[in-house]
Amino acid sequence: MRNSAIQHVEAKYLRQDVTSFRPGDSVRVHWKVKEGEKERVQAFEGVVIRKTSGSHRATFTVRKMSFGVGVERIFPLHSPRYEKIEVLSRGAVNRSRLFYLRNLKGKAARVNLQEDVEKASAKA
Repeated sequence: MRNSAIQHVEAKYLRQDVTSFRPGDSVRVHWKVKEGEKERVQAFEGVVIRKTSGSHRATFTVRKMSFGVGVERIFPLHSPRYEKIEVLSRGAVNRSRLFYLRNLKGKAARVNLQEDVEKASAKA
């Protein structure tokens, strides 16, 4: 009984416009930043290295390199603080957790791009 009541309340706060993406994809998250009284949108662009499940508790981790330093940020998937999530490219990976990218540097840290089915059929 209690579990269904909690799910009913949480269902009101779930986002309906969640973009479909997977670990390995390059994404740009447009996050709302509040500075004093003003609010602006700041983009955070990188590779999704982790995506956790759960209804309202779902999160995803984005990693980028900034001036030679790896920066990771964890975003709540159903947060009202982001405007949108753009998928820039699809990655071809066989894992759901890409923590091995933390130890790689330079070109070795890149994720292979996934060929689209439409482009592959057009070449044949």
